[in-house]
Amino acid sequence: MKLIKKRWYIVVIILLIIGGVYYWQSTSNTTQEIASHTVSQGTLTETLSLAGSIQAEEQVQLHFQTGGRLSWVGVKEGDTVKQYDGIASLDVRELQKTLTKYLNTYSKERRDFEQSTDDNDELAIALSGTIRQRAQRVLENSQFDLENSVIDVELQSIAKEYSLLYSPINGIVTRIDTPQAGMNVLATNVFEVTNPDSLYMSIAADQTEVIDLMEGQKGVIIFDSYLDKEVTGVITSIGFTPVSGESGTVYEVKMTFTPNTGSTYRLGMTGDVEFVLSELPNVISIPDVYISEEDGTYYVWKGETVDSKKKVKITIGKEYDGNVQVTDGLQEGDIVYEVE
Repeated sequence: MKLIKKRWYIVVIILLIIGGVYYWQSTSNTTQEIASHTVSQGTLTETLSLAGSIQAEEQVQLHFQTGGRLSWVGVKEGDTVKQYDGIASLDVRELQKTLTKYLNTYSKERRDFEQSTDDNDELAIALSGTIRQRAQRVLENSQFDLENSVIDVELQSIAKEYSLLYSPINGIVTRIDTPQAGMNVLATNVFEVTNPDSLYMSIAADQTEVIDLMEGQKGVIIFDSYLDKEVTGVITSIGFTPVSGESGTVYEVKMTFTPNTGSTYRLGMTGDVEFVLSELPNVISIPDVYISEEDGTYYVWKGETVDSKKKVKITIGKEYDGNVQVTDGLQEGDIVYEVE
């Protein structure tokens, strides 16, 4: 029996030890879980962050007015072209033959007109007024036929000019739907040229955000492709009408940035732009998680340690991005604790 009682004493002691350790650990963890913040003085900044992507101000999509067979393609994707450089051409043999036909028709009409003029002028000298009127109508009809033949020649000449595509801007060839000569091309097939020196940041701002922006305002751009690099941008224009196709009322804001060449930054690259809307320098501020409110009065828990913390009344000012200005009740160096 004595042995059994002794064992029970040992079990009780072990349980007490385990309970004490558990209580000490739980008390210690509770203390550690209370976050603290050391009050400091600095600049309180209100910012606005918007997302966007790189677009090009000068970008053209070229295509033929009619389909046909490509006889020549002078570029490939990635090539640099200058303004008025040739891009591609359709087979113009049929156009040339048609033009020659119309030129022959014009020559014939011209001769007919001259002959009709000579014949009717001679008759008109001695014939009656009725015959002279008939001769005049013949001359006018010949004149119309001649003018129509001239128009046909001009239209065919224009059609021949339209068989050649040229670049209206300096840039890089960024898309070719039909890259090989001999292919049949449709009027919808595209040859695209983009000027890399005209890149800009296109960002979307809804109606509650666009009112805080203005032309000439600067912002810091961080591209997703270069997260460790900040680029300064300047707003050049703000859309007056909403962007179509958006679910909400959204306006396009254009920003130039430096450098803006295609050697580093490319079309479609995405990023975020941060604008500083206002600043309050040399103010005391703390995160809003350390502030509690009771009946319109604001408090914080302040103390040198967690155990010595006390509830202190404060006066607050403006709140920017989760940080609140404290105008009275705290000073630099005070330690505040998270609201229980």
